Formats: sequence, C-alpha cells, structure tokens
Amino acid sequence: MTDTSIEIRPARPADVSAIRALVEPYADERILLAKDMVGYYESVQEFLVATRADAVVGCGALHVMWEDLGEVRTLAVRPDVRGHGVGHALVEALLERAREFGLARVFCLTFEVDFFARHGFAEIDGDVVDQQVYQEMLLSRDDGIAEFLDLARVKPNTLGNTRMLRRLV
Repeated sequence: MTDTSIEIRPARPADVSAIRALVEPYADERILLAKDMVGYYESVQEFLVATRADAVVGCGALHVMWEDLGEVRTLAVRPDVRGHGVGHALVEALLERAREFGLARVFCLTFEVDFFARHGFAEIDGDVVDQQVYQEMLLSRDDGIAEFLDLARVKPNTLGNTRMLRRLV
C-alpha cells in the first residue's frame, strides 16, 4: 500500500539534517554506515527524499560507480511510515534515475534481501566487473565501492549483508 501523500524529489542542502536524522538509528544498529555531516553535503546531489506534508520521511541515494554501474545506498525510512510504500517509491525513483544516467546495472549491499528481491535484485555470484575495472575501482576511497569489491578493510561494516545486483537492460 503506497501512501499517496508521499512525494519523491531530489534532495537539497537544506534536507541534510533530516537525512542524517533518518540514517542515524539505522547506523546505530549497524544496518547503514554513518557519515559525518560533510559527507552528506558532499553527496547531497546523489540523494532523493520522500516527503509528506513537507517533512522528510525517507531518503535514498544513487552513487555512480562506473560507466554502466551504480549503487542504491543509504535507503532509510522513518519508522512510523514503514510499510506504506515509501521505500518502494524511493527505490523505483532511484532505478529510474539510473536508467536516465544510462546505467545497465545497479548494486546494493543490504540486510533487506526480500525487499530488494521484490525490486528485481538478485544475490551476486562471482565477479561483476572485469579485472581492469576492478583495478581502477581499487583506487577509490569510497567505502561503498570497497564494499562492492568485498575488500577486507570494510569487512566489519558488511558482516551479514548481502551483495545484490539488478540488471536494467
């Protein structure tokens, strides 16, 4: 059941405090990675927010990882609106944004396997990028890319998470 009073729009710098407030409880439970405020401001253009009566009730980001690959990350919904289609609406909007960017594949790292499976994501089996792209991606300082690459330095952040991929074409 989707709440029809929910609107999805690009995040603005003025939304950063609300985004951080949404993410913090999930970060405290080690479901999402916490960021410093500066990290949210630096990536605000990646975020979409779900609003109801002008209040931010959900957020999610699309991070471009490579020419044809992006990641849905930092998907969070306020507890009192969970189960009302907010997460669904955000994921669908992020996938549409990925299509607009010309991405062919979208990755996520999640505990919510069933939720993402309902959106066409499947558990990753094997390599997703070739060796040359892998070597280039190793140069990134982004923890999300390190998680995608399954690097040892982020293992404490990813224990229990499932790496999933959705093909868009």
